[in-house]
Amino acid sequence: MAIHMTEMNMVVSHNFLSEALSPRLVAVVSTIGSDGVLNVAPFASTGILCYKPAILFVGISSKKGGGKKDTLRNIEDSGDFVLNVVDEEMAEPMNITATDYPKEVNEFEVSGLTAAPCEKVRSPRVKESPISFECRVMQILQFGQAPHVRSVVFGEALAVHIREGLLIDGKIDISKKRAILHFGGELYCRTRDTFELKRL
Repeated sequence: MAIHMTEMNMVVSHNFLSEALSPRLVAVVSTIGSDGVLNVAPFASTGILCYKPAILFVGISSKKGGGKKDTLRNIEDSGDFVLNVVDEEMAEPMNITATDYPKEVNEFEVSGLTAAPCEKVRSPRVKESPISFECRVMQILQFGQAPHVRSVVFGEALAVHIREGLLIDGKIDISKKRAILHFGGELYCRTRDTFELKRL
């Protein structure tokens, strides 16, 4: 069976790709606005682009009906952001931050998450996160046509905060990280069931 992607509308393409290329790691991106209001929101379009320098990326869609999300606006204004991995304990607070709140609302306060200071950037990190990357913006690219514009933010990770006991002999204990993955829509999964394959 062959499906022509170019013939799909935006909604169908979004749902199909989210389900086909999943599960994906869930992260919450924390930022600070020019007015000092803190923002935190979840994103599943995140990943690693380069290892040295350490370049991470996050894909940010436009608001429903068009316009920039607070996360993107804050990133453009401040030039930095923090990428926080979401574990099982953060699932409910993460879901609360997915709501489209007014710009003046501090999602940390609404969700019950804790804003902690960073060392290299102005944006705060999420204290409850097992791993948080402080990132400085390197480039922002845009794709699509209005009102469905998606921005991809590339940032260099300047510092990383790791929960005590998670790093053992220089390696992250995956079983203790307990990250959650997103299939799309309201479906998530845990990362407790793992297996190894020896390279040939």
